[in-house]
Amino acid sequence: MDRSDHFSQRYGSWAVVTGASDGVGRAFAHQLAARGLNLVLVARRDAILRSLANDLTQTHGIECRVMAIDLADPDASHRLANATLDLDVGLLVAAAGFGSSGPFLAGDPANETDMLDVNCRAVLAQCWHFGQRLTLRGRGGVVLLSSLVAFQGAPRAAHYAATKAYVQALAEGLRTEWTPLGVDVIASAPGPIATGFAARADMRMGQALSPEVVAAQSLSALGRKGTVRPGWLSKLLGWSLSTAPRPLRVAIIGRIMSGMTSHQARRADPLATR
Repeated sequence: MDRSDHFSQRYGSWAVVTGASDGVGRAFAHQLAARGLNLVLVARRDAILRSLANDLTQTHGIECRVMAIDLADPDASHRLANATLDLDVGLLVAAAGFGSSGPFLAGDPANETDMLDVNCRAVLAQCWHFGQRLTLRGRGGVVLLSSLVAFQGAPRAAHYAATKAYVQALAEGLRTEWTPLGVDVIASAPGPIATGFAARADMRMGQALSPEVVAAQSLSALGRKGTVRPGWLSKLLGWSLSTAPRPLRVAIIGRIMSGMTSHQARRADPLATR
C-alpha cells in the first residue's frame, strides 16, 4: 500500500475544509483532492467556492459539497455539522481564521469579537461536533491552524496571538485524548504566509511562506507529530526561542511585530521619518 492509499483509507472518504476559498484552506483543498478525498468546502463566498468545486471535480474526479457560511455566526458550525451528517467525514481541516495588528486599544471591538468567534469558538464547535463522529468511527484526523505567535504573547498582535494560543493548547490536549481512539490531531504553526491574511491584518511581511508548503508539510506530519512548524523561518524561530525565558520571547516577538506594523505609525503621521 502506498502512502496516498494509506492516507485515503485513514482519512477518507470526505474531508471538511474551512476557509477553503483562498490561502491555506484552498491549498489544503487542492492537496486533499489530489489524494482522492471528497471535499466539503466551507467559506463565506459562494461563487468562489463553486468555481473551486468545479475545478477540483473536473481535475481530480472527486465530489464536492459547498457551504457558504460565515463562521462568525454562532450557529454556523452547528449548521455545518448537520449538513454533513449523511457523509463519512474522516478529516477536519479548520483553516478559517483571520488576524489584526496594531495597538490593542486602537482595534475595533466588533472586529476583535468576530476574530474570537472564528478563530476560537467556531473551532471549538467543529472539534466537538466532528470529534464525536471521528472517535465513533475509530479513525480520522483533525488539522488545526495554530501560529508561530501561539507560544508567547505578541505585542501589536496581542489578541490574535491569544486566539492562536487557544488553538495550540486545544490541539495538544485533544491529541492526547483522541490518539487512543484512533483520531490523529495536529497543530500547524507556521510563520508569515503569502495570502490575503496580511492585508486584512494590516501587516507587511518580508519573508512569507507559500500556502502550498504549509498544507503539504501539515498533511505529511499528520499522524506523526502533534505540532508541525512549516517552513524554515518557523522552525528557526521556534528553535531559537524555545530556550529563552517567556518575557524575552514576548519582547523578541514584539520587535518583529513592530517591524511588520511600522507603516501604521507612518500612515497616522505623514510627516514621520521614513
